[in-house]
Amino acid sequence: MSKLPNIPTSIFSVMSQLANAHGAINLSQGFPNFPVDERLLQISERLLRENVHQYTPMAGLPSLLEKIAALTAKNYQRKVNMASELLITAGATQGIYTVINTLVNQGDEVIILDPSYDSYEPSVLVAGGKPVRISLNDDYSPNFNRIEAEITTKTKLIIVNNPHNPTGRIWTESEFEALETLLDKHPQVVLLSDEVYEYISFAHAHISANSRPKLIDKTIIASSFGKSLHVTGWKVGYLIAPEKIMNEIKKVHQFLVFSVNSFSQHVISEYLDVVDFAAIANMYVRKRDLFQNLLKDSRFELLPCEGTYFQVVNYKQISTKNDMDFAKELITTHGVASIPISVFYKDATDKQMLRFCFAKTDETLIAAAEKLRKI
Repeated sequence: MSKLPNIPTSIFSVMSQLANAHGAINLSQGFPNFPVDERLLQISERLLRENVHQYTPMAGLPSLLEKIAALTAKNYQRKVNMASELLITAGATQGIYTVINTLVNQGDEVIILDPSYDSYEPSVLVAGGKPVRISLNDDYSPNFNRIEAEITTKTKLIIVNNPHNPTGRIWTESEFEALETLLDKHPQVVLLSDEVYEYISFAHAHISANSRPKLIDKTIIASSFGKSLHVTGWKVGYLIAPEKIMNEIKKVHQFLVFSVNSFSQHVISEYLDVVDFAAIANMYVRKRDLFQNLLKDSRFELLPCEGTYFQVVNYKQISTKNDMDFAKELITTHGVASIPISVFYKDATDKQMLRFCFAKTDETLIAAAEKLRKI
């Protein structure tokens, strides 16, 4: 008997497989196709022959935890206790799954804001919870009246993704203030803040839940070195949570993965001494601007992209097909893969939108744009 009878194969796998089958340029799945930093490779080569291949402590490599605490203090002015409030995870997805399966019991409700990343709902269902999917406004801002109307005595968790995948939107100060007011009124509700794109922000600075004193005692933040350092295949992320909640998260984590890849932790720990997150953000600004400029004379309408490495476009001037069919046509006929936005909605809301990933080499983006401009 399936625990997830209505959950299909991930759209990212579907579109990538279709792209491979048709030799299309893959702008669907969110992974970079350019080389990692040479300094990261040099650290990796040196450490490969050192004694770094056995288990780390369950919570994570102490030197890495210490540097995450320092990074959090530097960027968000939050003092994190590395011994009791930090946990290294096997990517942010595993971290999010662990949080949900720690906090959510049979019949508990979890509010998910659509369009939403596809791992949230399955994690809730496996925990025996009830996903409550609420659509964002047309401009992808949160609708707090709609959210509050759905809060009940069974609501255990609200999941927020900021910067937002798939839309690239970043929450504002006033939106955080509204969220704080809402959670004050409903003290039983915990916030799970998915911030895996925290260091990829453009239009204005990312506001982290780490920087909100009113939220700290009721929030778990999920971060991703895979996204931040463009090493997605390493699957290394981390959670920050209040000690009382983190103690419970660790109980689940230890029997899920126990400890995360030791080699990757050692390499990342050293690499944090030299990496410049501002330079990474600037690289993605340049790639976003390149991709947008290449498409500005096309028939695609480009939506604002304030963060992440995703560009959402509207194709209503090109086709009346639904977004899934048009995305498949884009692969089979025009040779470019994207993700249809409707898959991020519970009710498959179709606004004729597609998501392109611009975390690619300039050559890839230029080649893809050349095909898209001809449509």
